[in-house]
Amino acid sequence: MDFTGLIIQLISGAVGGNIAGNVLKQFNLGMLGNSIAGIVGGGIGGQILTNVLGVGGGGGMDIGSIISQIAGGGIGGAILLAIVGVIKQAMNK
Repeated sequence: MDFTGLIIQLISGAVGGNIAGNVLKQFNLGMLGNSIAGIVGGGIGGQILTNVLGVGGGGGMDIGSIISQIAGGGIGGAILLAIVGVIKQAMNK
């Protein structure tokens, strides 16, 4: 895994977290919270997609690797935001 791939995953995770926060209003953590949850989820999701599933395994800068890094980061960010939102809602009740 190269540094550029990680940066792509983190940025797409932040974007995915903010999109999920805007779509799922009940889980919205605010812009900063969405971004932080998205960045962490993007890093984790991108690593899982790359290492466990073997997608984009070369870490190169070909179009397939870039798309898999964006997808893994964005989806990972959205999933972690939803998980944190559910936990936050449960704690507020």
